[in-house]
Amino acid sequence: MRPSDEVSNLFSEWDAALRTGDPDTVVALYAPDAVLLPTFSNQVRRSPEAIRSYFVKFLERGPSASVEDGSVRVYADVAIHSGIYAFVFASGPLREARARFTFVYRRENDAWRIVEHHSSAMPEPAALLRKPAEGTGTTR
Repeated sequence: MRPSDEVSNLFSEWDAALRTGDPDTVVALYAPDAVLLPTFSNQVRRSPEAIRSYFVKFLERGPSASVEDGSVRVYADVAIHSGIYAFVFASGPLREARARFTFVYRRENDAWRIVEHHSSAMPEPAALLRKPAEGTGTTR
């Protein structure tokens, strides 16, 4: 398997961890010195405990995620996966969300661990993402 394919598959592992609903399963994918800049919190998470506290609350929504557009770059023992992903939530007022993401991985003992994870909601309101109606030049 090519290194870029291996790194792309790490996203599926992360999504599978989300689907377990267990924050410890998710946190196990992160290195002890990882930094998380989460989608739905203004607080930077710089420790396993802080990352876990974010996922405790986040997993209550029953999330699943899929990559809509992504790029992978591998540099020896460091890999970067970035792009756009979409979340679907089983509960809560928000049922879907799109966000930009960057995962930075470091290979440790033949396994990739997340050392940096940045996720930010897309800045455009949904109305601005719709195509203009034909002939009107305006959005709907």
